[in-house]
Amino acid sequence: MAVFMRLQPGKIQYKASRLKGWLYAGCLTWAWCVAMPSTLAAETVNIRLGPFQQSVAIADLEKFAKTGKLPSNLQVLSPFLTPQIRGLLTQRVQVNPKIADRFFDGLMKTSAGRQLIQSLARAIPGSSTETLKTSLYLTLRQVNGLSILEFLRAYPGENVTVDAAQAVSFAVRVNPTYLSSIALGNSLETDLLVKNTNRIPTSLNPAKTGDKVVQTKTLSFTDRNRNRTIPVDIYWSPDTKNTHTPLVVLSHGFGSRRTFLTYLARHLASHGITVAALEHPGSNGIAVNRATNQGNLQNLIAASEFSSRPQDVSFLLDEFAKLNTQPGILNSQLNTNKVTVIGHSLGGYTALALVGAELDLNHLRKFCQNPLSLTKSPGDWLQCAAKGLKGRKLQLEDGRVKNAIALNPLVGEIFGRQGMTKVTKPVLILTATEDTITPAVSHQIKPFQQLRGNKYLLTAIGATHLSISDPQYQGSTVNDIIKEKRGEEAQSLRKLIQGVSLAFVQQQTPSAKAYQPFLTPAYVQSFSHPQIPLRLTSNLPASIRRWLRFF
Repeated sequence: MAVFMRLQPGKIQYKASRLKGWLYAGCLTWAWCVAMPSTLAAETVNIRLGPFQQSVAIADLEKFAKTGKLPSNLQVLSPFLTPQIRGLLTQRVQVNPKIADRFFDGLMKTSAGRQLIQSLARAIPGSSTETLKTSLYLTLRQVNGLSILEFLRAYPGENVTVDAAQAVSFAVRVNPTYLSSIALGNSLETDLLVKNTNRIPTSLNPAKTGDKVVQTKTLSFTDRNRNRTIPVDIYWSPDTKNTHTPLVVLSHGFGSRRTFLTYLARHLASHGITVAALEHPGSNGIAVNRATNQGNLQNLIAASEFSSRPQDVSFLLDEFAKLNTQPGILNSQLNTNKVTVIGHSLGGYTALALVGAELDLNHLRKFCQNPLSLTKSPGDWLQCAAKGLKGRKLQLEDGRVKNAIALNPLVGEIFGRQGMTKVTKPVLILTATEDTITPAVSHQIKPFQQLRGNKYLLTAIGATHLSISDPQYQGSTVNDIIKEKRGEEAQSLRKLIQGVSLAFVQQQTPSAKAYQPFLTPAYVQSFSHPQIPLRLTSNLPASIRRWLRFF
């Protein structure tokens, strides 16, 4: 192993480095910083990997990124400079220079933006917050986008030291669509703000627990045609006959279980709504833990799971229709002709498919035909498991499902550019701006624009993928990997989900008008908390639509 020795810079080099440092520290405005001469750009990087260090020209790293071939002076780093690292070096976050200022300001005002700077500080030992911010800003202003190499070139000094292990950890966790989502959060918070919040009725409180006694029962149904056994927990009130009240079906996410939204099931049942929380046997925690290839999300579930999940719900409704007419405690409790599906993550995809979203498999295959880089979100990887489904289009709608609530749904590319336009039934989508699993921009906000029916976008600024989960729930496959906001800071969001879900379900009943005020921006905003501001809209304002065109 070669031994790296750092040479003291010559007098001229030292002065140039100090000059650049003073220029960075003295930036009075971001625009003034942009005008700094590019001749002060860093030219070498000192890669530190444990006790080993190697000085490498950034130009040589660029050659490796373009060709995949290691120059002779980089052969010693071959165990580190893998094809996966090459993918990280070539990955870019495209931000139109026209909105770079707004993007950067929005990013820096979020907790995730501050965490981003902290992660960069660990990856570049000895760096200051201002130096990192300025380097990041300068890189964002470039026409060809933000990349690791461009960032290194923008860093002050002739060389920059990078802790390789910290840098790779940072790059894998922070994917481009995630950065876009958290930067957009500040604009959503400002542009969707309403000033008059005094028009909320006081005679009703849909977020408060109802006065009905709640009973639970666990059943299991076997679909012999598909060789699938589907367990389901049923929550209902014996005080209410639900012949005309909608039935709610809960669909859990990837690697999860049917207890993921227990608090919501009990809440709806306490208001006289029967709820069925089913478990999908091909994509629950047990199935994922049994997968032979744990390192590739595209191989953790079968392609058929993307059609089997909606079919699980349709099969369950068939069985419930029979049960509803038979003697017993559930007689007349299961209204299968008027159904709301509430799904989280992959369950959100399931709910959208059931209300008419059409899978565009050709579009998905094109997206997935090239190996996905490590900087793609887990949701981007997981959706590619569906590319093995046969055909060009796939329609899984069930006419009995009248509306849907999709919480942090996995959408991405699976419905293509037109698949969501097929949905004309009411839909409410929850998006969380710090969701690293299914980032807000690509998986919820852009797809929301395609919907053609009555629609709502509930935005939780600063919330994460699991913020709406039951506080007692344990066992998610992502919970130990990604830092999630699931505690006290997300309590107001969970209370809001209770109130909004009940109001949304009640739109299928004679009480629709009484509950409509609880599907308004004012009501949603009343639950806002400094850590998680909350907003609601049915139509994105022009300012946000212009922003989305750049991503």
